[in-house]
Amino acid sequence: MSTEIGRVRGLGSAGHGAQHWWHHKLTAGTNFLLLVWLMTSIATLPSYDHGTVRLWLSSAWAAVPMALFIASVFYHFRLGLQIVIEDYAHKESRFVLTVLLTVFTVATAGTAIFSILKVAFGSQA
Repeated sequence: MSTEIGRVRGLGSAGHGAQHWWHHKLTAGTNFLLLVWLMTSIATLPSYDHGTVRLWLSSAWAAVPMALFIASVFYHFRLGLQIVIEDYAHKESRFVLTVLLTVFTVATAGTAIFSILKVAFGSQA
């Protein structure tokens, strides 16, 4: 026979909730600031043809914030979906879903950052 406290001991908070919450709020703020920067930068371009946008993105003043924006958005995306998985997925599938989420997020963010760097460093292919 176990007591009430014995049945729930070890089932409480893992102690990472505050850090997760803080990272989610911090990335939301950086996403907002970088989105405002992106919209302002695009609005001030003289034209929106391929050459102008490519020239704009080849500048370090555009490529670095764009890469930071991609990193922040995808990290925010991963944090949000991790909460959904932890709250709604079956216990047996949580680990697999979390690994798949991480792999997907790293692969897509890596592809986006690679594309930005490719334009920034002037690759023609």
